[in-house]
Amino acid sequence: MTPQHAEDRKPPSREAVHLQLGSQGEEAACSLLLSAGFVLLDRNWRKGRLELDMVCQDGDTVVFVEVKTRSSANYGGPAAGLTPAKRRTLCRAAVAWLAAHDAWGRPCRFDVVCIVRQGNALYPEHYRHAFTCESPLDRRHTPWQPW
Repeated sequence: MTPQHAEDRKPPSREAVHLQLGSQGEEAACSLLLSAGFVLLDRNWRKGRLELDMVCQDGDTVVFVEVKTRSSANYGGPAAGLTPAKRRTLCRAAVAWLAAHDAWGRPCRFDVVCIVRQGNALYPEHYRHAFTCESPLDRRHTPWQPW
């Protein structure tokens, strides 16, 4: 096997650059939250097609954190990625996490960390209580927070 020369290598695909930016954004968000005193409970938690970027604890509250990273603030910036459909999916994922961890009785909230890259620097903004789950979450019409 011969070493690959720089000129022989393909440039990273757009998708690879996008995934790399997302990973860097999640690292920055994690550092921000830990420095604010949050305790990380789960990261990139999955159940089937549902995923939570981070699950943290802030005092006695379980915090489901969505991280949105963009290379610019154009076209609505990172917050534009938090569509109504995405919020519904995050609510379903939170219910799955609570059920999997027998934590349904704990207070919960949804936070969002929006990150914009400018040059080589990442600028995160943390939004507490970014949204709530207002619609019924299952066929039995269980409310989001039972207390």
